[in-house]
Amino acid sequence: MIRTDLRNVAIIAHVDHGKTTLVDAMLKQGNTFRDNQAVEDRVMDSNAIERERGITILAKNTSINYKGVKINIVDTPGHADFSGEVERVMMMVNGVLVLVDAAEGPMPQTRFVMQKALEMGHRLIIVVNKIDRPDARLNEVQDEILELLLELDASDDQLLSPVVWCSGRNGTATLDLSKEGTDLVPLFETILSHIQPMEVDDEGPAQLLCSSIDYNDYVGRIGIGRIERGVINQGQSVVVTNYNNIHLKAPGKIVNLYQIEGLTRTPCETAKAGDIVCFSGLEKINIGDTVCAPSCPEPHKFVKITEPTVEMTFSVNDSPFAGKEGKWVTTRHLRDRLFKELLKDVSLRVEETDSADSYRVCGRGEMHLSILIENMRREGYEFQVSTPKVMFKEIDGEKYEPIERLIVDVPDEATGAVFQSMGNRKGELLHMSAIGNRTRLEFIVPARGLFGYKSEFLTSTKGEGVMNSIFFEYQPYKGEFSRRDTGSLVAFETGEAVTYGLFNAQGRGALFITAGTPVYEGMVVGENPKNEDINVNVCKTKHLTNTRSSSSDDALRLITPKKMSLEECLEFISDDELLEITPKNIRIRKRILDSELRAKAKAKERKGLQ
Repeated sequence: MIRTDLRNVAIIAHVDHGKTTLVDAMLKQGNTFRDNQAVEDRVMDSNAIERERGITILAKNTSINYKGVKINIVDTPGHADFSGEVERVMMMVNGVLVLVDAAEGPMPQTRFVMQKALEMGHRLIIVVNKIDRPDARLNEVQDEILELLLELDASDDQLLSPVVWCSGRNGTATLDLSKEGTDLVPLFETILSHIQPMEVDDEGPAQLLCSSIDYNDYVGRIGIGRIERGVINQGQSVVVTNYNNIHLKAPGKIVNLYQIEGLTRTPCETAKAGDIVCFSGLEKINIGDTVCAPSCPEPHKFVKITEPTVEMTFSVNDSPFAGKEGKWVTTRHLRDRLFKELLKDVSLRVEETDSADSYRVCGRGEMHLSILIENMRREGYEFQVSTPKVMFKEIDGEKYEPIERLIVDVPDEATGAVFQSMGNRKGELLHMSAIGNRTRLEFIVPARGLFGYKSEFLTSTKGEGVMNSIFFEYQPYKGEFSRRDTGSLVAFETGEAVTYGLFNAQGRGALFITAGTPVYEGMVVGENPKNEDINVNVCKTKHLTNTRSSSSDDALRLITPKKMSLEECLEFISDDELLEITPKNIRIRKRILDSELRAKAKAKERKGLQ
């Protein structure tokens, strides 16, 4: 059977190239909303953190109807750290819209997602977005896309993929640059004509591949996936199996069945092969599982997810302020929450360690793990994490490390500072080109060399530089280099920071705290520009006498403290420091809080190195 009434497509692109904005326009022109309905921008970014940061973190499903054809659309993240979201939803679709910014052109994540689409044999529609930008390079970008397709060994059919010129913000598209677009009809028509209707078997035994997981307090776990074969009915008895683990799970029943209509899930009695559906009733369903008819428990192959490259240690908070601000603080709470995250994040790994209260958590990058940390602290969890580290591999007895492909766009005068930083971090220049009055530099650099580099990069480019990176490959270990060339200002005693103590300490470096902030011995309260730690007493009060003078009574002026985000804190902490996470505060602390014990440990370490 050929499903001429259905198309399943994913929108894939680099971060900030306009996927979610284009989906907004498609939904509006697909009559998903009432004429008088108030609709927020980026309506698909429903998660609170997504709206705050302006990025897509989770892949989401929606649909529109055009000329009697239902077009299921999957909006995917563009950030490299959430590539696992893109990989798993590729199994749900049979065509992709590849968005490329009309000014930036193909970027690292564009290469990654396009390669995955080509490997799976999907048909491509190239969508050049933001053509209304004043710095748009339309002809050059089209040539760059063709070069990328050739480089990725695209088939003849994929090389002839149609190009649609769009402005997602204005909701217009055109196939001919000489004609200005008025709506998105050219894009809809291209989807119907170029993405071939699915050929499905609706007579065989039921088979549904689960590619995503959601949760609802009323019905429990909700699986989302495409029906690969047969028909699924509400109330149908099924069994669950997995391609990588053939052992059958307990049989169950499809209690609720939903089709996706616009932004809502509409209950339905039945759905057939090709449909993307949501279902509940199978509490142990996981991503990659196959729901089958009991008469034919045949698992469907699932895409291989790329391995994580960065690891951190999550442990129970043991600072002097432990348990004061969090709701969930014990080892059991921490363990349950981390392993629960595995059920919906296929690119995350969680492992037990030798310590009973610590867990090794592996992910795609710093942002991937920082989003998990932020979600946990908003849910009331209190814990501490170590500095991010790359995951090394041993191949043929030799140590290998992950290498990133880094692309930076910087003003011409900032290239020298970037070259110097990349030289210090073992980076190698691959390509250099001029784009308008800016320079694009492409490097391969060890992943550990990018830890803490973002803030330095923004400083050296005066905030005008743009950097993007993605995993390239594993290469032989590049040797040692310093991750951080500054030290820490460490609180000497427990108490409350006062103005007098902070005034004396601010001459040593930039402070992180204000007067009235509770501190404890071993807590990091600032940054020392020299590569050494200094103990400071921010709780020190002024010695009072009965002598008064006009000069001594002048108000002490404090420099505005440096406020750091979660990602900046993760970049800042060194190997002998931890990040204390609570629902109300983020504190940097030393692993060894006692100053004397810390000094002895450092002396012992230096002696061991000699």
